[in-house]
Amino acid sequence: MIKIVIAEDQGMMLSALGSLLNMEEDFDVIGMAKNGEEAIHLVRELKPDICIMDIEMPLKTGLAAAEELKESNCKIIILTTFARAGYFERARKAGVRGYLLKDSPINELADSIRAIMSGRKIYAPELVDIIYEHDATTENPLTDRESEVLQLVSEGKSTKEIAKELYLSHGTVRNYISVILEKLHVKNRIEAISRFKEMGWFK
Repeated sequence: MIKIVIAEDQGMMLSALGSLLNMEEDFDVIGMAKNGEEAIHLVRELKPDICIMDIEMPLKTGLAAAEELKESNCKIIILTTFARAGYFERARKAGVRGYLLKDSPINELADSIRAIMSGRKIYAPELVDIIYEHDATTENPLTDRESEVLQLVSEGKSTKEIAKELYLSHGTVRNYISVILEKLHVKNRIEAISRFKEMGWFK
């Protein structure tokens, strides 16, 4: 019996996926999580064979959770709507065994789980074209401090609030933001956040 934990923040999707997978004779869904933190806890406590993980979840993303669980014996499958090269590259570095898209039929997911249990890695075919079109090995051009500033910008914090939190002057924060925009080749903060997110560089 293949023991499975599912992590998905949309309740209806979580319930439906659990019910469908439990219908397979060789699957046993032993835990369901609504965020990355819960997923890590369940994997460590229940020791499943497989953890199916969404990417964009509260508290901790699926990619961050996968990175934290890299040394565990649990095989991680990312199941997402996002076929992004940056996300995929980060997932591969985290050692995930599968990266599948949510619009795939349930029987394909079931077959992928069995294939991964037999030692294979399964990646959605759509990702192949994206990787060829986009240099998925692109490294984050920002320094740790610049990334930290952009993280705070993405949380909706003002220049004043960022300066206070990081013990910097307003001018220094403004300079950091100017450098960030230049390095990411974008015109404003919104585009910077979008670009950084698309590349999978947010922790």
